[in-house]
Amino acid sequence: MKTYVVGNWKLNFNVGEASIYLHKLQKKLPTYRDVEVVIAPPIVALQPLSLQIDRHKMKLAAQNAFYQDYGAYTGETSFNQLRGLTDYVIVGHSERRYIFGEDDKMVGKKVAAAVRNKITPILCVGETENERAFLETTDILRDQVLSGLRDVSEEDISKVIIAYEPVWAISSVREARIASPDEVAEAVRIIREVLKDMYGPKAAENTAILYGGSVNPSNAGAYLTIPGVNGVMFAASSLILSEFLDIIEVAKRVRL
Repeated sequence: MKTYVVGNWKLNFNVGEASIYLHKLQKKLPTYRDVEVVIAPPIVALQPLSLQIDRHKMKLAAQNAFYQDYGAYTGETSFNQLRGLTDYVIVGHSERRYIFGEDDKMVGKKVAAAVRNKITPILCVGETENERAFLETTDILRDQVLSGLRDVSEEDISKVIIAYEPVWAISSVREARIASPDEVAEAVRIIREVLKDMYGPKAAENTAILYGGSVNPSNAGAYLTIPGVNGVMFAASSLILSEFLDIIEVAKRVRL
């Protein structure tokens, strides 16, 4: 299985800035066979970057999309419209859930729409600080995984990636704290148990699970060496060229 390094640029870089950054990144980035480098730029930059990107070195992800393929949905972008532009799409990020009010039902529809349109969804799941304090982590993760994958068949689960992103560890959250490897390992174990119940042991073992939450060059190695963690997703360090490259290099060393 590949090791994934996913940089979520969130609401940063205009089209020109994104193009310049990608040029610099590609110039310094070797081609790795076992490490899948993915960047998720703002939606306005996806089309021009799709013409610029060297897909042997990295892939594109959308940060979000709408679950209907077409219709009267002003301001939305469908997964169908993203076909050919992007290989991945982030679905159910905590900022979509808690700022924009996307519930588990909508997240499930988006995962299904991504698979239907042959785009790999990166399904984000994770608990808040209060939910963890009240010992609800297992229930939250189970509910989010069950809901997110409710329309994904046993045949299609291989086309889905899951990212564990505890809300309390995301750097944009006030007073965010760093998740320990033990906390991440336990959450990943819970997620794989849910997958096992849904699809069986082989699918549970073969589904890629990423960790996201204040990942940087100094802690990426600790997360990438956790059993069952197949990659990392991060925002702040993906905006700094040297840090992004350092994390990619860490991922490559872990693969050796």
